[in-house]
Amino acid sequence: MQSWVEGANEPHGFGLGHLPYGAFLVDGFPHLCVRIGAMLFDLHTAAGDEIFDPLSPELCEACRQPTLHALLALGSPAWQALREHLTGLLGDNVPPKTQKRIDWFLHFVDQSELTLPIAPRGYTDFYASIHHARRVGAIFRPDAPLLPNYKHVPIAYNGRASSLVAGRTPITRPHGQQRPLSEGAQPRFGPTAALDYELELAFIVGPGNALGSTIPIDQAQEHLFGVALLNDWSARDIQSWEYQPLGPFLGKSLATSLSPWITPLAALEPFRVPPETRAADDPQPLPYLTSSEDQQNGAFEITLSVSLSTAQSRAAALAPFPLSQSNARDLFWTPAQMVAHHTCNGCNLEPGDVLGTGTISGPRREQAACLLELTRNGVEPLTLPNGERRAWLEDGDEIILAARCEREGADSITLAECSGMVLPAVAR
Repeated sequence: MQSWVEGANEPHGFGLGHLPYGAFLVDGFPHLCVRIGAMLFDLHTAAGDEIFDPLSPELCEACRQPTLHALLALGSPAWQALREHLTGLLGDNVPPKTQKRIDWFLHFVDQSELTLPIAPRGYTDFYASIHHARRVGAIFRPDAPLLPNYKHVPIAYNGRASSLVAGRTPITRPHGQQRPLSEGAQPRFGPTAALDYELELAFIVGPGNALGSTIPIDQAQEHLFGVALLNDWSARDIQSWEYQPLGPFLGKSLATSLSPWITPLAALEPFRVPPETRAADDPQPLPYLTSSEDQQNGAFEITLSVSLSTAQSRAAALAPFPLSQSNARDLFWTPAQMVAHHTCNGCNLEPGDVLGTGTISGPRREQAACLLELTRNGVEPLTLPNGERRAWLEDGDEIILAARCEREGADSITLAECSGMVLPAVAR
């Protein structure tokens, strides 16, 4: 599919088959938008114009809200209607006179101030990569790397939604309690010395469900709107001291970076694949986690990568250093299984809620998607191409998450990057 908009037809770009959703500020007020090439299309303003007359008043009003939540609540028929309408407006069959009118609603992305298009009340972080779980388990529990429940139940914890921030937001090195240096000594308090990243995907919830009801697995895909890159920053020294017996707290709630552009799952239909095949002796999921359709196309072929830029490398005008590459199809649990399990007890998901996959690592160590795995908990530091060494992130380091979707016979799609730079700790 071709578009008349500048930059929309470049390979690996933001073409007509992608149209990710975002928000930008106009006089301090968020306007919803979609990205097309080097431009963004202002949904908020266009929804009040006659070019949106073919759409329902309810859908137009949802486009004029400061977040996507009203649109997400309308469900997949409304999402599809809006997507088809936008494809028509931005496609190359539009006559020049109409193009001139639509041009009023186009703005250059690099001249716009982006903000998150969602304000979720709920953020859940899963642990869906068996390769990550097994490798981390081997560090802390060499005799039993994978806990007995892992292959039966999608493991997760409820995180802190208020500290979700848009990608490119700087991350201040956090303070917290850390393990005593010797037996009988007092815990230490100070800036983390073991700051880490985690390469994840975030699935954005659509309509959700009422409290006390459930979302069956064969309906779960109707309740997922889109996907974005996510970096769940982790202070490993704070986390290791506090997480027993109740799990992560301050070591994880310091910040979670989310790409400001959400790719609708409709754009990823060509990249659906069967999930990773379980070993012959693995237990099969319980019936509420089993669906023939999900087993046929419930995973996604998304190549993920992490790069590191340091203060020293930027001063030398060096490109970011690649750290690892993995693939979303290697997840042990599918997004639909995450939704079905999350709601099996009657928990209510809401429009705009974020479901993080957890760190997405591949089967080989070089495919590890966090420093905890790559450096074996800091014991084996990485040597970067410029000679610098890293056990953990240092001040001035910038982490860049990227992703692309490629399959024969389909136009490739590049998900919007998610990046963040580490700033020095503030004196306490």
